[in-house]
Amino acid sequence: MCGICGFFGKKKNKREIVEKMKEKLVHRGPDAQGSFVNDSVALGFRRLSIIDLEGGLQPMKSSSQNLTVVFNGEIYNYQELREQMEREKKILFVTRSDTETLVNGLEAYGPAFVEQLRGMFAFAVWNEKKEELMLARDFFGIKPLFYTVVDGNFVFASEIKSILQFPGVPKKLNERALEQYLSFQYSVLEETFFEGIYRLPPGCMLFYRQGKYEICRYFQPKLQPEAGCSLADMEKKLESVLKKSVRRHMVSDVEVGTFLSGGVDSGFIAVLSGAKMAFTVGFLDGNSGYNEENRAREVARYAHLSYHMHTIGKKEFWDVLPKVMYALDEPSGDASAVAMYFLAAKASRYVKVVLSGEGADELFGGYNIYREPLALQKVAWIPEKIRRAVSRQAKKLPDRRGKSFLIRAGQRVEERFIGNAHIFTDEERRELLKNPTDTPSCQEFLRKTYEEAAGLSDPEKMQNIDLKYWLAGDILQKTDRMSMAHSLEVRVPFLDRDVFEAVRTLPPEAKFAHGKTKYLFRKVARKYIPEDTAARKKLGFPVPVRVWLRDDDWYGRVKKMFQSPISRQYFHTEKLTALLEEHHAGKKDNSRKIWTVLAFLFWYQEYFDE
Repeated sequence: MCGICGFFGKKKNKREIVEKMKEKLVHRGPDAQGSFVNDSVALGFRRLSIIDLEGGLQPMKSSSQNLTVVFNGEIYNYQELREQMEREKKILFVTRSDTETLVNGLEAYGPAFVEQLRGMFAFAVWNEKKEELMLARDFFGIKPLFYTVVDGNFVFASEIKSILQFPGVPKKLNERALEQYLSFQYSVLEETFFEGIYRLPPGCMLFYRQGKYEICRYFQPKLQPEAGCSLADMEKKLESVLKKSVRRHMVSDVEVGTFLSGGVDSGFIAVLSGAKMAFTVGFLDGNSGYNEENRAREVARYAHLSYHMHTIGKKEFWDVLPKVMYALDEPSGDASAVAMYFLAAKASRYVKVVLSGEGADELFGGYNIYREPLALQKVAWIPEKIRRAVSRQAKKLPDRRGKSFLIRAGQRVEERFIGNAHIFTDEERRELLKNPTDTPSCQEFLRKTYEEAAGLSDPEKMQNIDLKYWLAGDILQKTDRMSMAHSLEVRVPFLDRDVFEAVRTLPPEAKFAHGKTKYLFRKVARKYIPEDTAARKKLGFPVPVRVWLRDDDWYGRVKKMFQSPISRQYFHTEKLTALLEEHHAGKKDNSRKIWTVLAFLFWYQEYFDE
């Protein structure tokens, strides 16, 4: 795992600039560093040594010396690809690194070689003959990559904070990103929270040449359910690809541990991987609903794992927020990012690499919200016109049990689901912001994605939204930044291209059956982990923010931030205070709304309040 950065342009002092950019990426690669500089381009690299500890230094050139690469990630099938190139292209390799396989594969087969890769990656390749810079990001967006163009210079990096070191890059808040964030709880646009700085989307390549760039998509995680295959055959195929993926993800020259909750995803990986150490976090405050320690300990005992636990208190949680928001690059309203920060810190004391269960819920249909369309079928016999009329009237009712069901029963999935989080409605965010922008409504923003999924069932349409936006924008973003803040590599075996190819054709009944989510995956998991672990209802990564926000100390701190000059600059603070008062009094659970705004304010302080 590494950090990469660089630029293409006529800027002088190239080496000095790229060194400053690299300094902001030391946490991603504390073991070694390197640079490549010529008249046209500067490439920078920080290394976390995992494979071929001595021979994998970067930037690395191809055998012909024409291509130069800086690469962040791991290619798990690099040995197979190397043998293929030795056989077909007669290439002689001089290291054992996956980087050498990557750069020579790109030279031998061209950009299409990317589709043969199995792993996580973000890389930049300089082509000397073409005077072209190519960027690429992995299939699902496990590894980050950002870019901008300033004064005729094309600039890129693993993290935005590195790009901000380039002379002349403006640091201006993108208020369109803020408005969408208030609904989605993460940065959903290609343009980041910094105006003019963009993320390269997952499954995309970018080519920059002669002052222009072009983005090409090479992969889209599209669900295509097929009928006609027996559940037994699907189960056999799924088990095979999962075992192969976990085995691949264990390739390393250093010890590999595993994150562990009490759930089916991490338990399955822990048992199959053969890892020796497991890591978990819990909370001092709240109730048992916020702790998975006992369940995780049971799985660790079953798998004969050395178990390491860190328990987080509310003061420790609050005090680390500035560091978390700085590490994230962009604000995240997902409070579990803070828990992930502590989890990564704990694991990094023992290992350099861990496996984790990200992606299982999006692929196998694990989120409880995916069952909502099945619950709404109970009222499907009522004519749509009547349901929609009831829905409109229900919005006017005082908050009480059943109101949300009445509202959502009269809405199409395209109207009610924008992803796993829906914090503020379009109307609420416009009322909250002092200067609403012309950014599209949530429904307008997602219209094309829903249209592309027209033939899918409602639960699969929801999956499709999460695969395209939530997975990369929330789940993988927090996992990468929180782990790399502690120089820890997190590998995600469920997000393997071959696993996805087996999963994308699964029919709905293989994912949602007998009132359960992840039906087929649970069947596979039962062969390897205890029955109660395989059947366990999803708890997620719960954080007791709801409880802590009713604590007088937290209430006072949040109220002060809600009335700060920064808050007054962007929000109608009386509305924020009303949300807080209502929550503190126990009248309503506004914790997610409060936290989403609070996270933005902490982030803004780190990047703009100088």
